[in-house]
Amino acid sequence: MDIIVNSLYSNKDVFLRELVSNAADACDKKRFLALTESDEPPEPMKLRISTDKEARQLVIEDNGVGMLKEELKENLGRIA
Repeated sequence: MDIIVNSLYSNKDVFLRELVSNAADACDKKRFLALTESDEPPEPMKLRISTDKEARQLVIEDNGVGMLKEELKENLGRIA
């Protein structure tokens, strides 16, 4: 992750903000799909950020729309 952070973003805060923004976008997409393609009301957005100091990890979790394996292969590493 440091390679990505250092090569794409000079400020780690900007990189973190981008990850949170991507998670929020995934939730927005799920809400949009629920409103346009379903009779069920959309579920509330869930975005959780947790830390594990011992493992030096920051975890960002959301309940938004994910990507299929083929979408990951096609889009991973692309800069929007």
